[in-house]
Amino acid sequence: MNSTREVRASRARRGRAVGASLATAAVLVSALAAAPAQARPEVPAPSAPADSAFQKVTLNDTPGEPMDLAVLPNGDVLHTTRGGDIWLNNAETGVNSLAAQVDVYRHDEEGLQSIALDPDFGTAGNNWVYLYYAPPMDTPVDDPATPDVNEGDAPVSGTAEDFAPFDGVSRLSRFQFDGENIDLASEQHIIDVEATRGLCCHVGGDIVFDAAGNLYLSTGDDTNPFVSGGYSPIDERPESNPGYDAQRTSANTNDLRGKVLRITPQDGGGYTIPEGNLFEPGTDGARPEIYAMGLRNPFRIDVDQDTGALYVGDYSPDAREADPERGPGGTGRWLVVEEPANYGWPYCATEDKPYIDYDFATGESGDPFDCAAPVNESPNNTGLTELPPVAESDVWYNYELSEEFPELGVGGIGPMAGPAYEFDVKNTRGRAPVAWPEYYDGKALFYEWTRDYIKAMTLEDGELTSIENVVDSLVTENPIDMEFGPNGALYVLEYGNGYFGENEEAQVARIDYIGEGGNHTPIAAASGAPAAGPSPLTVEFSSADTVDPDGDKLRYAWDFDSDGTVDSTDPNPTYTYEENGNYVATLTVTDFGGKHRGRHSSAEVEVEVGNQQPVIEFVSPVPGQDFQFGDVVSYEVTVTDDQPVDCSRVEVTYILGHHTHGHPQTTTNGCTGSFVTTVPEGHDPAVDDLSAVFNAEYTDAGDANSDPLTGTAEVVLEATS
Repeated sequence: MNSTREVRASRARRGRAVGASLATAAVLVSALAAAPAQARPEVPAPSAPADSAFQKVTLNDTPGEPMDLAVLPNGDVLHTTRGGDIWLNNAETGVNSLAAQVDVYRHDEEGLQSIALDPDFGTAGNNWVYLYYAPPMDTPVDDPATPDVNEGDAPVSGTAEDFAPFDGVSRLSRFQFDGENIDLASEQHIIDVEATRGLCCHVGGDIVFDAAGNLYLSTGDDTNPFVSGGYSPIDERPESNPGYDAQRTSANTNDLRGKVLRITPQDGGGYTIPEGNLFEPGTDGARPEIYAMGLRNPFRIDVDQDTGALYVGDYSPDAREADPERGPGGTGRWLVVEEPANYGWPYCATEDKPYIDYDFATGESGDPFDCAAPVNESPNNTGLTELPPVAESDVWYNYELSEEFPELGVGGIGPMAGPAYEFDVKNTRGRAPVAWPEYYDGKALFYEWTRDYIKAMTLEDGELTSIENVVDSLVTENPIDMEFGPNGALYVLEYGNGYFGENEEAQVARIDYIGEGGNHTPIAAASGAPAAGPSPLTVEFSSADTVDPDGDKLRYAWDFDSDGTVDSTDPNPTYTYEENGNYVATLTVTDFGGKHRGRHSSAEVEVEVGNQQPVIEFVSPVPGQDFQFGDVVSYEVTVTDDQPVDCSRVEVTYILGHHTHGHPQTTTNGCTGSFVTTVPEGHDPAVDDLSAVFNAEYTDAGDANSDPLTGTAEVVLEATS
């Protein structure tokens, strides 16, 4: 008997074939009726523009550890880093400047997550910017004086009293932005989401608005997956940290985690509940903020402003294959949510893929969960026992080639829900247009963090009818966020290949449509030497590697101190910095010889005058040393700086490297220490491409005239055979 998914997939395939046949027949009948003596030629269906009609332009290639971006009405871009920085890219000058630094709690994945603009931003004095972040609070952190103990790690087992110090929140607030700086003192608190701190994983935390002004906030299940073998984390043992049971969050109707929330922010802070959420206000044991539940880590969501559909990308657990004693293998999902629903986690991977009711105390497996009528009987549940039925997923896939959706290819599982494009013909006019063509109007973008691609999803009457490649030849290294700007171009935030830091490939970029044979944006390149030293420091700058793909004439503009003022129009100027400080010199190159004058790009040179960037290095461990998972690995780092070194400012994290991404396990402080290189259950170093990653970071104190500077180092150990 065919499953629901097979019936639906078969129906979709038949619908595409029947639709195409009917369309062809209609054209033929019409042609024959209108011109019986000579049939008119068929009008070809629109085809996707070639990749050569697009150009990727880098806006910021030193973005920190990038997390989320927001494009302003004037084309400026704000983006967040997990460490708390908010950067602003000026669309006119190309200068990148720091708009704010938010003090955040950082352990595992926590920190500053998402940023979004108020839907009325820029009108009637509305300058509100929304941030989702982890406030420091009084959560325990590691004490460098005890190198063998990490006080910042929550206990794996214990009592409620032991776990209580690690109860925290993730906070959604809004702040005033004046075009250059975000005023942190203007904070208006909207909503707090419970958080279990001190252990990994799944923060989620995307922010989007619908056309009615309702705010959607996605939240992860805040559950450690590593003792669950890559299957369902439902550890109910009374001595276990509750953070190992996703029934307390995703399947809990009285908890805001593992959900998409839908609220209406209010002036002065707070929110109201719009009509149409999953639970009516006043429902005993159910939070009215919940719009969609049963989600694992809905890291990226978006709303189609035309149809109102909510797109959700929900991350998968790590099991490579199904286990009859535990349940299905890893399954990523892309969801089109048109009404409130329960999507089943941690009981079901999809509506017809149940997990097994596994007893962590006895190691015995029970029956499969009932996806049509799930029941939450966990002692960690504070909400309803009987849950809504599991809703259908629109796209689902695992590590191998999907029979239903072969267009998704093979690889890791990191689904991201992107925006739907809204074509506006006005954006195709004027000087140097960059708007994407009408071909993409109404198509929703889906991008894959682990597979480095973008797809366009075509929906008809809410049903998925096609999946196609988008700018496939343009490299996107671990895309972590994207949105269309008011100019119709696609803005992309790329995380790059690496672990919890600024990776070499990380950048903020814009993908422009320039048409076949269109005028390209010049590619700016800048260098300066010496780029560091005591004041006064004379730096010789160069634009020698700047090119224009069309060979057009270029104008050069140098801003030596990021103050928005052009200091030189010489392609290769010299400038002397008289005062200590950390400077960013920006070169903006503008095309004025092409048919669309005014395309420009920028490049930067970091200059350190006075305070020098610290250099941190691993003495141990070192790449290539004998190593097996489970070993206790001692570390020692050295820091070289022009200021006295404070080892308490050294932060070292042990990360389980998994394919091209990583799972942070623990963080400690100090120049020396040790880690137990745990391998979570369900991860096999022999087949899962695992590595032990040690990331060290040191930030000095700065001085009276210079900001603090940060140095980083990383060592990756592969298990010896």
